[in-house]
Amino acid sequence: MTRTLKVLSMLLSYPDDAIKEAAPAFREAIVKEALLPASVRDRVLELIGQMEARDLYDLQERYILMFDRTRSLSLHLFEHLHGEGRDRGQAMVDLMALYERHGLEISAKELPDYLPLFLEFLSTLPLDEARETLSQPLHILSALGERLRKRESPYAGVFAALQDLAAGTPDDAELKALLDTPDDDPNDLVALDAAWEAEAVTFGPAAPDPASGCPKMSDILKQMHTDPAPPNSPAGDAPPGTN
Repeated sequence: MTRTLKVLSMLLSYPDDAIKEAAPAFREAIVKEALLPASVRDRVLELIGQMEARDLYDLQERYILMFDRTRSLSLHLFEHLHGEGRDRGQAMVDLMALYERHGLEISAKELPDYLPLFLEFLSTLPLDEARETLSQPLHILSALGERLRKRESPYAGVFAALQDLAAGTPDDAELKALLDTPDDDPNDLVALDAAWEAEAVTFGPAAPDPASGCPKMSDILKQMHTDPAPPNSPAGDAPPGTN
């Protein structure tokens, strides 16, 4: 298991007592595995320190405001490609099949495109394969990281780590297409309601939009290595160092 990816997965999960208690183990895993350059590592350690020291209610409030109420920062990968359209459902079926081919049983009640779950899956793969697979949605991760950087959020450090771990660099056109999408203000409830109501849901076959600049995740999945490699532990395991 790549413990760094496991830790990054946990840091992007909803904060709870278990995560706070595991902060020292997270710190130890990041330092000992030494996969990140010092500048990126220190940003991740800063977030871990906040998880350990700050009030849990404040951590949870920040998380909800950032990731649950800000659609442009959604941690569901397919939402940035398909919105609530029909293609998202098929892409999630494909991703679930990928998990199953690798022997991963999902115990958490979460959609398969949830980024912490995806990272936990990657943590069970050989590192080179994990890096290559992580590079497939790299334009999404880079866009999220840039939006968080502009907000001066400590969560930007996690996305800097993911960009460093991924093989290659994001496609400039795909990244620009995502960053050109208007960002949300989580405090503008009227605008958020309007954005959700305006989202079109397609129930029939739909042709791809050639101007979108972003490949469908189902196409991304076809590029992923799919030889069975059963992991040692299923998703939903305890954080590193807490067994």
